[in-house]
Amino acid sequence: MALSVSNRLNSFARSASHYLKQWNPNHPCGLCVLVNSCQHYSSDSSKPKTGILMLNMGGPEKEADVQSFLTRLFLDRDLMQLPAQQVLGPRIAQRRTPKIQEQYNKIGGGSPIKKWTETQGQGMVKLLDQISPETAPHKFYVGFRYVHPLTEEAIEEMESDGIERGVAFTQYPQYSCSTTGSSINAFYRHYAKRGQPSNILWSCIDRWPTHPGLVQAFAESIQSELAKFSEDVRDDVVILFSAHSLPLKVVNRGDPYPAEVGATVNRVMEALNHSNQYRLVWQSKVGPLPWLGPPTDAAIEGLASKGKKNILLVPIAFTSDHIETLYELDLEYAEELGEKHNLNIRRAPAMNDSPTFIKAQADLVKSHLDSNRACSKQLLLRCPMCVNNTCGQAKQFFSDQQVLLDTHMQQKGVDRAMGAQSATA
Repeated sequence: MALSVSNRLNSFARSASHYLKQWNPNHPCGLCVLVNSCQHYSSDSSKPKTGILMLNMGGPEKEADVQSFLTRLFLDRDLMQLPAQQVLGPRIAQRRTPKIQEQYNKIGGGSPIKKWTETQGQGMVKLLDQISPETAPHKFYVGFRYVHPLTEEAIEEMESDGIERGVAFTQYPQYSCSTTGSSINAFYRHYAKRGQPSNILWSCIDRWPTHPGLVQAFAESIQSELAKFSEDVRDDVVILFSAHSLPLKVVNRGDPYPAEVGATVNRVMEALNHSNQYRLVWQSKVGPLPWLGPPTDAAIEGLASKGKKNILLVPIAFTSDHIETLYELDLEYAEELGEKHNLNIRRAPAMNDSPTFIKAQADLVKSHLDSNRACSKQLLLRCPMCVNNTCGQAKQFFSDQQVLLDTHMQQKGVDRAMGAQSATA
């Protein structure tokens, strides 16, 4: 047995030696992750083993939170770059606060995004405990970019809980540098500033625009709302897939977001057997610079001028209700434009508590854990015109995690071999 243990340690040392020769001890992912990768998982079932960090922008839950939400948003240089941003950003936030507070008051006083994220997380980890017992117990954590609980706060909670395997799971199905990229950069910066390395073995689900469960969930939502149109007009309903727009200067850097949103739309229409006419449109433009088009409101008015009377809005890039569905789509577009042009406009339900969607989340996390991949290949490719050095550093973080995941997987193989040897001894 002593020889077997010696062989095990020698095997682990050999597998790690190549990486250690290249190891930068100042890198935020830290040497202790490599050391911890040879430790056994705790058998204490009350202690979560795998943590899923659900990344999203968040939204203010009450009126008093609006200004701090906007301030963080306008200070985020991954989202937008302003001159003298540290001064100008808070001023813009302060000026816009009353208008945005009024909008939130019209949808109940605050954003429901945290409620729906928690609902989805609870359902997801319950399913994961059933379908992936080898990585259980699972616990979800909410990590918002602009409101509490912030991404950085969620990371520290995971470290405090003793999570051994962490998955940073973006709740934006389609990747953009200004959404998922911003959250991943915040994740990296936190570890870079933390002063001590992580004890968690990390990986990232950075995009999932064509996941079959996501496509099915959208198709079900669309079918349920189409059924509410009278039968004599149902086939003539135009489906407008509406996604948050981006400035063209961001797109022209090489941001993959428009292509990935388009991929989702194409898969959903395939699932619907192309039952209706459709277009992809873009909402929520801010400022004078050119953005992706056509804008959702202009598209509605253009269709109205061409005699189209029945329209179904589908929030194709959002996984739960928030201000852009409840206020912009429902009130500004469906209600106000519908009345103005005598249109019958409906909006497909967001994913919220959809069992199909929650199952898709669980299936996606399980397949990701089974793959032993730190991230998608796409994440490691910087935009051709990227000038943000943090993007490169964050991508390198997850590239380094792949080495640790490979070493950890090799050690698990050694453990299994030792267990089999002990059983036959």
